[in-house]
Amino acid sequence: MWNRTMRRQVLLFALMLFLGSVFGQVTYSVPEEMSKGSLVGNIAQDLGVDVKRLRSGKARIYTEDNAAYIELNKDRGVLLVKERIDREALCGQTTPCALHLQITLEDPIEFFTVTVEINDINDNAPSFKKDEMKFRISESAVIGAKFVLERAMDLDVGVNGLQSYALKPTDNFHLKLQNQQDGSKKVEMVLQKQLDRETQQHLSLTLTATDGGDPQLSGTMQIHISVLDANDNAPVFTQEVYKVVIMETASKGTVLATVSALDADEGSNGKVTYSITNTLDDVPVMFRIDEDSGVVSLTQILDYEKAKHYEIHVQASDDGGLTESCKIIVDVTDTNDNPPSINIMSRTNSISENSNVGTVVTIFNVQDPDSGENGKVACYIDEHVPFQMKTTSKKFFSLVTDSELDRERASEYNITVTCSDEGVPSLSSSVTLNLQISDVNDNAPVFERSSYEAYIVENNTPGLSIFTVKARDADWNQNARVSYILEDSSVNGVPVSSYVSVSADSGVIHAGRSFDYEQIKDFHFHIKAQDGGSPPLSSNVTVKILIQDQNDNPPQVLYPVQTGGSVVGEMVPRSADVGYLVSKVVAVDVDSGQNAWLSYKLQKATDRALFEVGLQNGEIRTIRQVTDKDPVNQKLTVIVEDNGQPSRSATVIVNVAVADSFSEVLSEFTDFKQDKEYNDNLTFYLVLALAVVSFLFITCLVVIISVKIYRWRQSRVLYHSNLPVIPYYPPRYSDTLGGTGTLQHVYNYEVCRTTDSRKSDCKYGRAGSQNVLIMDPSFTGTMQRSEKSILDEPDSPLEQKPPNNDWRFTQGQRPGPSGPHMPYGTHIRWTPKSGKRATGGPEVAMGTGPWPQPPTEAEQLQALMAAANVSEATATLGPGTMGLSTRYSPQFTLQHVPDYRQNVYIPGSTATLTSNPQQQQQQATAQQAAQQALPPPQTSAQPEPPKAAQTPASKKKSTKKEKK
Repeated sequence: MWNRTMRRQVLLFALMLFLGSVFGQVTYSVPEEMSKGSLVGNIAQDLGVDVKRLRSGKARIYTEDNAAYIELNKDRGVLLVKERIDREALCGQTTPCALHLQITLEDPIEFFTVTVEINDINDNAPSFKKDEMKFRISESAVIGAKFVLERAMDLDVGVNGLQSYALKPTDNFHLKLQNQQDGSKKVEMVLQKQLDRETQQHLSLTLTATDGGDPQLSGTMQIHISVLDANDNAPVFTQEVYKVVIMETASKGTVLATVSALDADEGSNGKVTYSITNTLDDVPVMFRIDEDSGVVSLTQILDYEKAKHYEIHVQASDDGGLTESCKIIVDVTDTNDNPPSINIMSRTNSISENSNVGTVVTIFNVQDPDSGENGKVACYIDEHVPFQMKTTSKKFFSLVTDSELDRERASEYNITVTCSDEGVPSLSSSVTLNLQISDVNDNAPVFERSSYEAYIVENNTPGLSIFTVKARDADWNQNARVSYILEDSSVNGVPVSSYVSVSADSGVIHAGRSFDYEQIKDFHFHIKAQDGGSPPLSSNVTVKILIQDQNDNPPQVLYPVQTGGSVVGEMVPRSADVGYLVSKVVAVDVDSGQNAWLSYKLQKATDRALFEVGLQNGEIRTIRQVTDKDPVNQKLTVIVEDNGQPSRSATVIVNVAVADSFSEVLSEFTDFKQDKEYNDNLTFYLVLALAVVSFLFITCLVVIISVKIYRWRQSRVLYHSNLPVIPYYPPRYSDTLGGTGTLQHVYNYEVCRTTDSRKSDCKYGRAGSQNVLIMDPSFTGTMQRSEKSILDEPDSPLEQKPPNNDWRFTQGQRPGPSGPHMPYGTHIRWTPKSGKRATGGPEVAMGTGPWPQPPTEAEQLQALMAAANVSEATATLGPGTMGLSTRYSPQFTLQHVPDYRQNVYIPGSTATLTSNPQQQQQQATAQQAAQQALPPPQTSAQPEPPKAAQTPASKKKSTKKEKK
């Protein structure tokens, strides 16, 4: 039956679910004394929360008194009984009895209120504090006399609590129950039949207390009555109810009240004693009464939060056994003796700086057991923080964000939450929260300057560090790591990356090349600073590089123009006054600034007393009157210096003629030598050439004699032996058998002349592969010879290649009967200014012709003499002489060179190799055509060109030539 009742109660209260005013509220009702692990309710289903949310949100139960009667199974989402619940120990006589739980979740923060009502079961029988009571009643007690009995105590409440009393036997007494204001019943035993001590001196009664539970439980107490002699007056209190108001801060021993009862009897029957008869509460512990004086005092410290009201039942009895009772009502006054208690239910240690306004950071539960104004609590936080306190219910507060957060302004907050009550004096409690602000990449790197300018001196070393840019990011860690990137751009059409480079980590700008101020004076580019966030943020800055000039360019003279071998002169009349402007030296310097400031100085002059040069403008002026004694030729050397450190300079030579007419100047300048240095050089080169020719002559003579002796000895050996005759081949002759029949070893001596030069250049060409040009009187240039020579590599396996068109003379131009195939020939060539050369005849183009025979010693000697004559003739040629291809001095003619083309003789043999008749016919035809193209040969000395009118200068020149 008890189980059926419990099940009905569980089913009844399990249906009572409702949402609370906070976030959610559920109420369950369970009986007490349930076994451990019993189901209280499916909290996940009743709150509408998924079981996974309970696990991920780290759900936990919070109770105010920290009593762990209920536990949460997060895997099943149900509430279970964790410890046996005794309603009487938990709530005593308070009804209804309930457990108040709070369930909190994190990420996001949520909490729910759960109320578990504990239903009473009849597990406690009524009991009496004393097993027996003894009364001494006079036999003279009147009918209706009342005797207060001890009340029974039943810890159960409601229907399971104490319901009735029964007294047995009922011969002399019956029970009278009187309801009290606190809901209890006053039990009195009323005399209904006169006692007779002589009949029955002792009476034994049984008082039974019964509850209303099912099954019904009861408790008994024995009453022993001793019948005394007659005492017919009971004590009487001066007042039935005493009221006392006391502060809860009252100390031990404080007197609450003094009760007084009077007994009209005398003697021992009139002596009154006092006692406290409370049995169900802790009044006997908290208070005491003096048996004789009736003074009621405090024995323990009062606590308004535990008990606000007390009723003290005082009994007065005389020695005759007569009693009377009164009641003392004690009202405890609350004082503000309890500070608020702050309990953190859920908190967040860090929050992102981009959190929305109103984000919950922490939830508090604040308890103040005081009452009234003393129990009213208000919570607040420090000012100037982006947070505020919100009240979610009477006892719950939440800390939320009040404005946008910025980690760069404050990376953490120490928030002090203070809760104070409204008592006098006010009591408060505080707790400090440390909240970290996590970083978000919301700040782009910022350069220290809006733009940069850097200077670098030109001619720098590539890779030189120019400048350092620096950007800072207000974010933290990876979001604040800055990398520097060179933006793509171009400078004068060239990528800027070829000019500079940027270190990605340090921002150091390095030069990518050596700069030239004269080519580029400045340029600018953009550098991007990018952080390491995701997504990355960046900013740009403009960097301007200014190239600083260096004095690396000497001045350049624009006027007078200096050309090799030419003479530029100025004429000054002899009537020129002081300050006469002779000329002006014009120079520029491509540098800039003071490096381009030019100054002019007269370094050297024929007559320093005659001319001066303007320091700033370069004007050459006379500083005195020109006289007839001043020489006609005046040579001025002007130095132009810049103002750089160190300074650079250039010199210019100005030739000045002091004369009144141009003819005088012309006659003087005809004999004008370039300078003494030129004459010294000419003499040196002539002596050197003579020495070289003499050395070569002696060397060749010794070699020829040696070869001749060697061959003579060989021929003697072959003549007296039976060995076969081995024909003689010229050097490298065997290499050319498969070629065109042209000998390679031809030694050419070249004489190159220019019309405006007084120097004679004699070049001794290499052998073999040297090209020989056709001599034409219209040619004025010089052809450069190739550097490669077969003679340099005598063992080279190269085949003989056909000659090109300009390899040899035509038949009409061939010197003497042998043409260009002489082993040692002297050729003089003249190249036109156009750079083109005349081509050879058909013979040259086809590469045909017979092989020559080995030269004899006489022919070799004759060739060497001809070479010496050419050198001697070259030295006698005057300026303006045409090329020697058509004109020769009487000392040397082309007929002196022997012809080796016609026949080839084999030493020691009677055989003679002759050329092909067809080839001879072709050669004759080509020779006739060439002779028609050439002017007729001159047998006498060449006529001199017409001379200009005789001037004093020209006369002096002729005299000097004759002296030479």
